[in-house]
Amino acid sequence: MAVIAVYSVKGGVGKTTISANLAWYSATVSCRKTLLWDLDAAGGAGFLYGVDPKKKKRAGSIFDRDVEPEAVIRKTGYDRLDLLPADESIRELDSMFARLGKKKRLAKLTDALAKRYDRIILDCPPVLNEVSAQVVRAADCVIVPLPPSPLSARAFELVTKEIRTHAKAHPPILPVLSMLDMRRNLHRQARADNPNWPAIPHASAVEQCAVLQRPVGDFAPTSPAARGFRQLWTAIERKLAVK
Repeated sequence: MAVIAVYSVKGGVGKTTISANLAWYSATVSCRKTLLWDLDAAGGAGFLYGVDPKKKKRAGSIFDRDVEPEAVIRKTGYDRLDLLPADESIRELDSMFARLGKKKRLAKLTDALAKRYDRIILDCPPVLNEVSAQVVRAADCVIVPLPPSPLSARAFELVTKEIRTHAKAHPPILPVLSMLDMRRNLHRQARADNPNWPAIPHASAVEQCAVLQRPVGDFAPTSPAARGFRQLWTAIERKLAVK
């Protein structure tokens, strides 16, 4: 089992869309039993799959062991792909971790889920606090979406610092150029500077994920966006193979 965290300290970078699409490639292309775990109270991952959390808001109760994850996990419309949706109960997840005083609570929960899943993909909130520290301790690989901009470069520095602070042998970090528009000079320069990074294009197919509530590979499998997600998933599997 491997835990793949999609994390950035900056919002609006395509993090949730990347998480949702990677989960589909894991389950459908690699045929791995996959759990997409939404740790962002906004609940975007569930929305992209058309899956609402259960009426009883219990996602936060998983962390203090009042509720087992299986009670919250939902099926998606795809074989081998389950979703642990977010709800309002995880808004105060940082303070909950502080109250519990368990530095590896998320890691222990993912370890327990290893009996059921080959891959767990964490859609992480854009924070720098105990939540991000828990993510780093649990992850086997950290994906960092970076839209081409000077602010994104700074965000990447903050992410790498956070990872090195909270993990003695830190997980591999894979930066990804997201929302790449090769018509723009700054974006072309970013691509030229980082030719080996995976890239997700700024494309209508990506935007349609939220409209159709389906992953790109399902409704536009030959699109440039689908190729980008497939290449990113291949790069992740390679990282995990040599870890």
